[in-house]
Amino acid sequence: MSTSLEYQTASATAAGSLAPETSWIGKAGALGWARLDSIDLLRGLVMVLMALDHTRDFFAAGGFNPRDVHDPALFLTRWVTHFCAPVFVFLAGTSAFLYGARGRTKGEVSRFLFTRGLLLVLLEVTIVRFAWTFSVFPDVVVLQVIWAIGTSMVVLSGLIHLPRWAIGALGIGMIAGHNLLDGIHAEQLGQIGWLWHVLHQPALLPPTSDVSVFALYPLIPWMGVMAAGYALGPVMLLEPAARRRCLVGLGVALTSGFVLLRAANVYGDPAPWDLYDDVSATVLSFINAEKYPPSALYLAMTLGPALIAMAAFESARSKLAQFFVLFGRVPLFYYVAHLLLLHMIAVVFAAAAHGDVGWLFGGLPIEAKSEGYGLGLPGVYLVWLIVVALLYLPCRWFAEVKRRRSNGWLSYL
Repeated sequence: MSTSLEYQTASATAAGSLAPETSWIGKAGALGWARLDSIDLLRGLVMVLMALDHTRDFFAAGGFNPRDVHDPALFLTRWVTHFCAPVFVFLAGTSAFLYGARGRTKGEVSRFLFTRGLLLVLLEVTIVRFAWTFSVFPDVVVLQVIWAIGTSMVVLSGLIHLPRWAIGALGIGMIAGHNLLDGIHAEQLGQIGWLWHVLHQPALLPPTSDVSVFALYPLIPWMGVMAAGYALGPVMLLEPAARRRCLVGLGVALTSGFVLLRAANVYGDPAPWDLYDDVSATVLSFINAEKYPPSALYLAMTLGPALIAMAAFESARSKLAQFFVLFGRVPLFYYVAHLLLLHMIAVVFAAAAHGDVGWLFGGLPIEAKSEGYGLGLPGVYLVWLIVVALLYLPCRWFAEVKRRRSNGWLSYL
């Protein structure tokens, strides 16, 4: 590869990223296209993990965010999925840079980010909301990861006109510094307190007569993650060996920063870790960082290893790797399809096992489970594997449709 010219580029795709990244390689006078699969592989892997978390939401008896350090199996089933949202949002920023590296002007990239972001927000409050609730009427709207990605894209559409160092500084500042704002509470801000819930403090927004809106993904840290991902974009243009060195170096620095700052218990997460008689509980307490909103330590804990993994995945060529790559190429399709499939299976299971399915229609099933409903963790893992297997052929079909066609509207899906 040292004799080649390599430029990473992108054609747009879906939530969690704009594009399946590719490489333009010219060698010995011959030009051709070859995919850079490491980004798709990382994204596909965390998407499969995401399905585990949502399977637990629909099929386990407990709530949506179990953090009991004395229940290691359940804790780790939840904890391993913490990598999903940060990787989605970060790679969306990186892919935005690569989308422009294909020769588009900043104006073209800005317009695409703005319209793409608005579309994702619309999808969050319509199709994604329906997949979660099976309710045609918007009685409950939860602003989750698709909302965070879409809104962050709209903000990034303006930020890309700044120098890249300024974008990176803003991103790092929002990631590392937003916990300084923890002392500000929405009730202190009077009539604009709702805006603070949208930006930093998750909560149920002041209700209207018919619709409840829960701001679960406050925007400040997620906008920072996307901006940081954009600032990293030029690293993906480097010659492969240099790119891997940069990714590993950044990943090790972030992971080491998490360990050192977490050990100090002075900043970066609203809840300090504790020492227990049980070593495993102590270890789990150490990694029990806050996701809502994602603390600085939560983001360092997840993005650091993710960057190291992306460097390692550049040499992955196995059939298993290609399995994950496929899902990473159609993330929005996969996201919507897996929610619909999980919800439908949950209805069938609830009808067969308990006879009560009303709670699966309208509202959030996570918070309205019937008494006595639920599978143990082995059952949850089995349903998860079945769902991922069932999604493979539909995702392969859609990936082939996107490969064969270059319709402008497909760039938004």
